[in-house]
Amino acid sequence: MPVFISFLRGVNVGGHNMIKMDALRALYESLGFRNPQTYVNSGNVVFHTKERNAALLTKKIQDSIEKNFSFRPTIALRTAPELRAIIAANPFAKRKDIEPGKFLVTFLSSSPAVEALAAALKIKTDPEELRIVGSEAFIYFPNGMGRPKMSWPAIERALKTTGTGRNWNTVNKLLAIAESLE
Repeated sequence: MPVFISFLRGVNVGGHNMIKMDALRALYESLGFRNPQTYVNSGNVVFHTKERNAALLTKKIQDSIEKNFSFRPTIALRTAPELRAIIAANPFAKRKDIEPGKFLVTFLSSSPAVEALAAALKIKTDPEELRIVGSEAFIYFPNGMGRPKMSWPAIERALKTTGTGRNWNTVNKLLAIAESLE
């Protein structure tokens, strides 16, 4: 039975779209998912399911959240092997100056088209560093994430897809949780 990691966008941010993690786990259990585990308060859930179709799973989760919590979050789903591959594909892996707390992986809802990717990569991001590999944007914020110079909304518009970000420590912790369920 595959292990999936769901990344919900905009949950428990700035007092909006509030869901307690025990309620989120209960919701996933009610959907027939096994062993749902949440990590931190931002809508990360690791779970088993017999279903292998990510689009169907995404819709099922979104519909249930909308019905139970009155909002419909964007969700990025990755399997444990996909998350392992994402970590392995880290374009900053050989750099010794990268601080994990200043390093973000944004899980995109879909892989951007070639033209959209080219348009996004033309946008000025200095001093932040942006690399896009497949359906993930890897962003390093050398001055921290509090006041970035880079405009993520402009990049999302250029990419023609949305995404939700997690710092490098969270990404690795979620993989550890997923591997413990495999």
